Amino acid sequence: MDYLKAFLIGGLICAIVQILMDKTKLMPGRIMVLLVCTGAILGAIGIYEPFIEFAGSGASIPLLGFGNTLWKGVKEGIQQEGILGIFSGGFTASAVGISAALIFGYLASWIFDPKMKE
Repeated sequence: MDYLKAFLIGGLICAIVQILMDKTKLMPGRIMVLLVCTGAILGAIGIYEPFIEFAGSGASIPLLGFGNTLWKGVKEGIQQEGILGIFSGGFTASAVGISAALIFGYLASWIFDPKMKE
């Protein structure tokens, strides 16, 4: 049941993003920033944690979850380092995910033949 719930919630998030891309003039980069900021705001006001407990990976994997991870890192960084934690906390919390994305993206570019769009 957990897998089904995660699949449905993750799919719903993706469907909402697809509707935004199709029905608005927002560029994909702006939609991505909107998702990250929304996740951070929902985490800051305390809504995102119960959502993750309910939806599992369906809520923690998309860009909303990345925004929430950044928020948690900043909050933790402020508690440990004071005001300087604003600058380091988000990077510390999300370093593994960012590193994995860079490494696997680089490996995929070796395996496949990337081409620029014309």
